Amino acid sequence: MLINTIDKNKINLAVNTIRMLSADGVEKAQSGHPGLPMGFADVAFVLWMQFLRFNPKDTQWPNRDRFILSPGHGSMLLYSLLHLFGYDLPLEELKQFRQLGSKTPGHPEYGHTPGVETTTGPLGQGFTNGVGMALAQRIMEERFNKGNAKIIDHYIYGVVSDGDLMEGITSEAASFAGHLGLSNIIYIYDSNQITIEGKTSLTFTEDVAKRFESYHWRVFKIDGHNHEEIVRAIDTARNEKEMPSLIIAKTHIGRGSPNKQDSASVHGEPLGAKELELTKENLGWPKTPTFYIPDEVRQLCSSRISELQVEYTNWKNTFNKYKQENPDLSQLWDVYLKKDIPENLETELLKTIKKDSVATRSASGEMMQIIAQKIPSLLGGSADLHPSTKTYIKSSPSIDKGAFAGSNIHFGIREHAMGGILNGLALYGGILPFGSTFLIFSDYMRPSIRLAALMKLQVVYVFTHDSIFLGEDGPTHQPIEHLPSLRLIPNLRVIRPADATETAASWIEALNHKDGPTALILTRQDLPVLNRTIYPSQSNIKNGAYILKDAEGQPEIILIASGSEVSIALDVTSQLHAKGVKARLLSMPSFELFRLSSGEYKNHILPPTCRKRVAIEAAARSGWYEFVGLDGIIVGIDHYGASAPAKVLSEHFGFTAKNILTEINKKWGI
Repeated sequence: MLINTIDKNKINLAVNTIRMLSADGVEKAQSGHPGLPMGFADVAFVLWMQFLRFNPKDTQWPNRDRFILSPGHGSMLLYSLLHLFGYDLPLEELKQFRQLGSKTPGHPEYGHTPGVETTTGPLGQGFTNGVGMALAQRIMEERFNKGNAKIIDHYIYGVVSDGDLMEGITSEAASFAGHLGLSNIIYIYDSNQITIEGKTSLTFTEDVAKRFESYHWRVFKIDGHNHEEIVRAIDTARNEKEMPSLIIAKTHIGRGSPNKQDSASVHGEPLGAKELELTKENLGWPKTPTFYIPDEVRQLCSSRISELQVEYTNWKNTFNKYKQENPDLSQLWDVYLKKDIPENLETELLKTIKKDSVATRSASGEMMQIIAQKIPSLLGGSADLHPSTKTYIKSSPSIDKGAFAGSNIHFGIREHAMGGILNGLALYGGILPFGSTFLIFSDYMRPSIRLAALMKLQVVYVFTHDSIFLGEDGPTHQPIEHLPSLRLIPNLRVIRPADATETAASWIEALNHKDGPTALILTRQDLPVLNRTIYPSQSNIKNGAYILKDAEGQPEIILIASGSEVSIALDVTSQLHAKGVKARLLSMPSFELFRLSSGEYKNHILPPTCRKRVAIEAAARSGWYEFVGLDGIIVGIDHYGASAPAKVLSEHFGFTAKNILTEINKKWGI
């Protein structure tokens, strides 16, 4: 619906409805951020009323426009819009803002509230997720649009704030988006120049327009309260075909509040009862009831919903015709969306193992070639490290500006943005994204990994160079605390395979884990490939841990190891057997999967009666006490490594069978 065809009084009434719903919600909760919703209400209403395409009854419509509120603290703006435009968010939920069990938490949460496209709050993440969504859209367009049948043809809209643009992740993502010419991005910068501490001039005096122009973005400057300027800028941005767009909208935070407009206090505090009353008086708004919505506004929003329903129905008709006329593409579309795993995939992956000794990063790299053929929705890349992480899909070209048919993404040296972009790819739907770097640099990605886990997104991280045994690069590149640190993130599955066969099984677990991310932790150095005609099947890693080598009867001592240390532990176990000791060895590639196993299984492989337990892993010791108890031995490393060849480091830091046997003998006389 064109804004210029609507009575201006009705528009102002609708804009003030958004302002006052937001202010009332924050006031009732006695916490929240009323300033952004009140200041950005004009832009938001114009966008939703004239431009944004959506269907509140089908929140997963593939061709909907995406609307991202990157400054998630302004969540009442989004909740007000969702309610007014027909989403399943009753007014009662707005009244329960920030309360336990409500659909209106303090920051928007994906999968919790209908219409929320991504979980935002940590600033810069929403901006970066949108870049991932825009890339996903270009990829899906390339694969599925045919002739005049444009089944994917929409925009990624986002609200970004001063705080978003200060965060480093945004600079990385903006540079990436500009390089690829993602012109389907239209971000509107709420330039109110206020943060929690005061005016942005305290720390933020750069020329944002020039910065984004240097990133190859098209930049507009408008008055964020002038509806005609808002319409012209968005309309022009929609017709931009070469660059993403940033619309810098100068706004007044807390617009309408007589005493708090343009102040820091209105950013993150309720107006207060007296100021709220004065604001309503200033805007000509009734003081009661609270959460008041005029009938004219409901009718106006309802007319927009009806208008959009026609567009949705037309798209559905086009899509149904497309599926009938393009059966191969229709089948491929279903393959992308379902991401099913072929039943014999693990067997196919095992066939790639050609050597008796191979680094798990190299084994993974060969297996990824097969996975990409069987699961075409798999795509991703590395932070400029694919020659080391072995993650380049050889059968496919690289994605570049104007060329989105490939499966390889060059993220550049931008780990922080890579994490957020992967989340955007996963959120978009139909794509199974992976990203890779050295394990040490997972620290740069941690906020995005955490959000992927919180949103239950299927993202695969391929982290290589997993321990001090990467060798000569030294302690700056040798991860120590990273394994236990990643294991602390709820809903993230961390899997550290012992050899190439376990690597195959690890990929199967990652591909089947559709309600959360998986981190594969892989070696730089070669590891012996375990002969599975002698040892139990690698498929046992589905239990997180399994008996790799055992003695007859109940064990006297249990050794547990992960990754590269399993082969060392195997040597120790064999030597204990030679001495007549009933030793059991567990390979434990995944704490998380083991915790999901039944109590019966856990007690079977790790019987409580056996208290002599030894954990062996080239990482910080802390997490292993859960499995060995306070009485056990943990052979780990709680200090930084050193620059030297891997074999030298193994001897120096005690990761040898000889040293481990000595430690066992000292403690238990075995």
